[in-house]
Amino acid sequence: MKTRDIVIFSGEQFAVPQCIQRIDHQSTHGWQLRYGGTKLYSDHSQDGSGAAAALALATKELLSRIAKLPAPSRLQRKPSGNKGNDLPVGISGPIVRQRASSRVRDCSFAVSLPRYGQTPSGRSVYIGTENTYTIEKYQAALAKAVELRVKAEEVYQRAATRVKRAEGKALKAQLKGA
Repeated sequence: MKTRDIVIFSGEQFAVPQCIQRIDHQSTHGWQLRYGGTKLYSDHSQDGSGAAAALALATKELLSRIAKLPAPSRLQRKPSGNKGNDLPVGISGPIVRQRASSRVRDCSFAVSLPRYGQTPSGRSVYIGTENTYTIEKYQAALAKAVELRVKAEEVYQRAATRVKRAEGKALKAQLKGA
């Protein structure tokens, strides 16, 4: 898991894991855990002397949450406001095109399939030609496109969780060795 070096107001330096932020305001000093909700671990001191103990508690809770909770998803959940139709996220269309070898146009949906750690792949779901296009075929193709997208999101989520848990185990081992 990535860590970053933080120097707090007292001059102490800490290696802080992702998902933990430092909060230093007039009357609040502590570490805020941001994974599966937020929780503040206060230093319980104005001089920062409790920062190391508070960070240890926040890190312990972070490792516990990583082991239990799915990884936060960065996938878009709702269509953007300027999308011109009511299709779900990741599905565009219907796209009408005429191939060079054909006299009739055909219609399909374009589906963006997310892949964790890689660029998304694209799939095309055929609806029909201008001669065979029906509402039923449109609805069936849309259902297939939605199913492809949902399955890809599930695979993405499992991969993200697997990576996050491996990072958590590595951080735990690193902390034991330190």
